[in-house]
Amino acid sequence: MAGPITKTLPDLSKLEPLDGTNYKRWSQKLLILFEQLDVDYVLFQNPPETPAEISTLAITAAAIPAEGTTTKSKHGTKLKYDSDNKTVRGHLLNHMNNSLFDLFVNYKSAKEIWTTMEVRYGDDDAGRKKYIVGKWLQFQMVDEKPIMDQIHEYENLVIEVLSEGMKMCEILQANVLLEKFPHTWSEYRNHLKHKKGSNTSRTNEPYEDGGSKSSKR
Repeated sequence: MAGPITKTLPDLSKLEPLDGTNYKRWSQKLLILFEQLDVDYVLFQNPPETPAEISTLAITAAAIPAEGTTTKSKHGTKLKYDSDNKTVRGHLLNHMNNSLFDLFVNYKSAKEIWTTMEVRYGDDDAGRKKYIVGKWLQFQMVDEKPIMDQIHEYENLVIEVLSEGMKMCEILQANVLLEKFPHTWSEYRNHLKHKKGSNTSRTNEPYEDGGSKSSKR
C-alpha cells in the first residue's frame, strides 16, 4: 500500500524581506507556500461568524444535541479559520523588514494585511515610488554610526529614486544631504552652506573687462 504523499514546500529561508519595492516577487512566493499549505483562502475570505450559542472551546460533542450538528460544524470551521489566519499572518509579518513589521504588527487579520499591501504596492508603480521617496525624505544621519557609511546609504537611496525615473539635480541631492546631518553638526553644516555660497559668488565675479569667471573658457 502506497504511503501518504509528502508535499515539498518552497524554501523561504532566502526570501528577501518585503521592503515595499519587491512586493510582486515576494507576494507570489508566499502565495505558493500558502496554496501548498491549503491556507491561502484566509487571504480572500472573511472569517466565518461564530454562533451566538457557542461561547467556549470547552463544549464537547456529547454536550451538543443531534439537532446542533450544524452549529458544531460552524464552530469547527471558525476554529480552523482562526488557526490558519495565525499561520498566514505569522508568515507575512516574519518576512517583512522592520519598518513594515512595525506598521502591520497590530493587524490581526491576514486578509487585511494582504489587501492593504495589494493597494499600496500591487496595483501599479505609484505605491512603490511613494515608498522609495518616503525612505529618502525620512532618512536621517546619527552620531552613533560612521559618517561615510551613512553617506553611502544616502547615495543608495538617491539611486533608488533616480532608478524610478524621477529626476533630481545634483544641487538638490547635496542640499538635502546637508539637512540630513545630525543636529550636533549644525555648525559644520552651516559652514558648508556658507562655503558653497561663497564659491557660487566667486564663480559669478566680474572680470575687469566686464565679463564673468563663469563665462570665460
